[in-house]
Amino acid sequence: MTAKQTTVFTGAQGNRIVADIHPADEPRGCVLLAHGGGQTRHSWGGTARALARRGITAVTIDQRGHGDSDWIKTGEYGFEWFAEDMLCVLDQLHRLTGFVPAVVGASLGGLAGLFAGGCAHGAASMSALVLVDITPKMRVDGVARIIGFMQEHAEEGFGTVEEAADAISAYLPHRPRPTNLSGLSKNLRKDADGRYRWHWDPNFIITREDPAKHAHEVERKGFEAAARLKVPVLLVRGRESELVGEDEVEAFIKAVPQAKFADIAGARHMVAGDKNDVFTDALLTFFDELTWR
Repeated sequence: MTAKQTTVFTGAQGNRIVADIHPADEPRGCVLLAHGGGQTRHSWGGTARALARRGITAVTIDQRGHGDSDWIKTGEYGFEWFAEDMLCVLDQLHRLTGFVPAVVGASLGGLAGLFAGGCAHGAASMSALVLVDITPKMRVDGVARIIGFMQEHAEEGFGTVEEAADAISAYLPHRPRPTNLSGLSKNLRKDADGRYRWHWDPNFIITREDPAKHAHEVERKGFEAAARLKVPVLLVRGRESELVGEDEVEAFIKAVPQAKFADIAGARHMVAGDKNDVFTDALLTFFDELTWR
């Protein structure tokens, strides 16, 4: 399998979107993977490599304000802007690979994919959409918990990478604490004061300080976009998710009757991190049945 290649796409405001391309040797399709809020393109475990081995070129991106991609000085971090970036990247990927890409989006990345797929030319921009533990309707207490964790150390940061690992272990006690912290290091940046901070623009979380207001806005706009989806859809939920319960799944399936559903036991909101092999198998099954364009 050909080694991954790092490249740069151009977003909706001329902003740099840094990506890793995992090329398939004999490609039959292309998938764009968009991470959740506060994460980076390195969040997908072995999923991108597994897709490439199955003949699907996999492209992981750092969304605006995250990882190595540009921060937006004027603070446009609404979901519509993430969707506009995604549409730009999908168009560039189509021209680069010759395939209309499918989209796999976790949380924030899923909402970007939902809004992109539900726009006027969304069906022409993507071959399929996979939403990873995100629906327009969300549990407000789960939203508050996630935002609270992101806010907790945003300003002061951590003295060491190990301190950051301790904070994650306290937030995700169901996961074993990793002994190798090289993966975590990719989600941190070391600032001039010597402290480590999450690898995203603090202005991203400022626009989400009111969890109830945030969830209500996503629900209203998200169901409007969902009703316009014309492509094949897969919803993957972590069965122990703090964000997406049975009521949320039912509301989404009612709004998007063509959607398939995969429920991953033993996983919470960060499905790919909790049960990567099971998650990847669900993706491969879905894509094996997809008619690629």
